[in-house]
Amino acid sequence: MSKMKLSEFSFELPEELIAEYPSENRDEARLMVIHRKTGKIEHKLFKDVLNYFSEGDVMIMNNTKVFPARMYGNKEKTGAKIEVFLLRELNRESLLWDVLVDPARKIRIGNKLYFGDDDSLVAEVIDNTTSRGRTLRFLFDGPYEEFKAKITELGETPLPKYIKRAVEASDEERYQTIYSKEEGAVAAPTAGLHFSRELLKRLELKGINFAEVTLHVGLGTFRSVEVEDLTKHKMDSEQAIVGEDAVRIVNEAKKNKKRVCAIGTTSMRTIETSVSTTGDLKPFNGWTNKFIFPPYEFSIADSLITNFHTPLSTLLMMISAFCGHDLMMKAYQEAIKEKYRFYSYGDAMLIL
Repeated sequence: MSKMKLSEFSFELPEELIAEYPSENRDEARLMVIHRKTGKIEHKLFKDVLNYFSEGDVMIMNNTKVFPARMYGNKEKTGAKIEVFLLRELNRESLLWDVLVDPARKIRIGNKLYFGDDDSLVAEVIDNTTSRGRTLRFLFDGPYEEFKAKITELGETPLPKYIKRAVEASDEERYQTIYSKEEGAVAAPTAGLHFSRELLKRLELKGINFAEVTLHVGLGTFRSVEVEDLTKHKMDSEQAIVGEDAVRIVNEAKKNKKRVCAIGTTSMRTIETSVSTTGDLKPFNGWTNKFIFPPYEFSIADSLITNFHTPLSTLLMMISAFCGHDLMMKAYQEAIKEKYRFYSYGDAMLIL
């Protein structure tokens, strides 16, 4: 297979197909099912996913939890409103955070930012890391738990920028998978948003096993690729953890020739980051900047649940590598024709 170029991942997406709101019920989003062997495409509801799995099969889920990463502060002296997007905690003792600021041109090293109606939280800009990125030191007297409670209270659910409406109370719950537990993501692993408690229960009763991994999704996930030669694109690093339990569950299923399904591109990236020489899953705890694009040999999962992605995105490239490029493009054209909803709050795809 020849090397793929960026332009092969371009397609026209009508604006009205970008989902502004989630489906009314988690498991009643639409589901496109793609059979790679035959090229057959089916149109279902998400809860029908139950019919494609049987006893002993495994679903790998990313249990990361989104924290309220978007905060609004005011600059000292001028009072200018500044959006601060918390990317990651750099140092817990000294309350150092890696953040994005907007508008970036107004913020210099040494500036102080005030948060909350009573300015009860103050941060100082101590470093310019990138054009939009900064390092902030929060000035807070009190135990870490209190500080964390404070930023949780002042922050809001970080819906992606392409959702143009204001954040609503319901987003706090809906922009989070029901199995989220490890806090650290600034974006939801969106394929998992379609699982309801009832559907999980029904899968469990059918004998499906669940393996949990953690990948703290960063904003790099949304960054579109800007180089025509894909080998030159650098992914942002994200923290990933694959524990012993997940390893045991997944390798057991593989040994028994059962189906192994990655729920979401984040789960897929995590497991592909940690593969033994024999092609099994192995434990991992560290950072990954793995970029999967065609041609690519997958080692662990043989099926994938995912949402419909942005043109030119790294997520689309992974789907292309997994599904086969022509079949994926055909499926996307059909999704547009059938008015499937795209992106984080949109519909889902099951690739078998």
